[in-house]
Amino acid sequence: MRKNISFLSKILRLVKMKLIVPILRSPGPPEYIARASMVGLVWAMTPLVGIQMYMVFMTWLITKKLKYSFSLPIGLAWTWVTNIFTMGPVYYIFYETGKLMTGKDHSLGYSAFQQILTPFKGDLCFLEAVKMFFNVLLKDWGFLMTVGCIPWAIFGGWFGYKITLKWIKSRDKRRENMRALRRNVTQISKSVTKNFTNEVKQIKRKAMQKHYQRKALKQELKNTKRQYRLLRKALKRKFLKKGEKNDNKGQTNI
Repeated sequence: MRKNISFLSKILRLVKMKLIVPILRSPGPPEYIARASMVGLVWAMTPLVGIQMYMVFMTWLITKKLKYSFSLPIGLAWTWVTNIFTMGPVYYIFYETGKLMTGKDHSLGYSAFQQILTPFKGDLCFLEAVKMFFNVLLKDWGFLMTVGCIPWAIFGGWFGYKITLKWIKSRDKRRENMRALRRNVTQISKSVTKNFTNEVKQIKRKAMQKHYQRKALKQELKNTKRQYRLLRKALKRKFLKKGEKNDNKGQTNI
């Protein structure tokens, strides 16, 4: 059970690293990425074992000349939808679809079909893969599989384009909303900081004004006390002089 879980986690990690992460990190516009998913899935939904990535590359060269290019890494990544683990059931679905489309009564069980596909799961070069594809095409089951892949390729490409386009647009919208939210938060933070700084300056200004007022009051009080002392001294001298005059007059009268 643990081995199955670890194997599944490895598959999910591979899908994430090869498909999801390239889409998320692609800097191109939504249509540029969606076209890559479309091309990759169209070629993935064909029995071109071993040459799907080459076909994506050739399509990229042609569309680049036509100025209708797409993201090559993402297109190449999507071809791995049909791999050594999925090609058996997927190609058998192509085979059964081809039987329905052509109306031919060609009986081939799933286990027998898997045995036929065993050579395809080997490590083939480009020329060997092309040669094997044409050999398969000449056989009845190969012809049915090739015909049956056509609607799946059309539907897979259309579905991949629509889903990827919708996803990328929603992702860009979320990113734009997050940028707008960050801008608003930054503006609010700056505004709050500016208001707080102005209030602090006003409080400091008022405190300084009160400080100067207290200082002026202290100076005024000091001046008043000095004037009061000078006035007392002047009055004291005046009274002393008047007393001396009165004493002199009394002595004279005597």
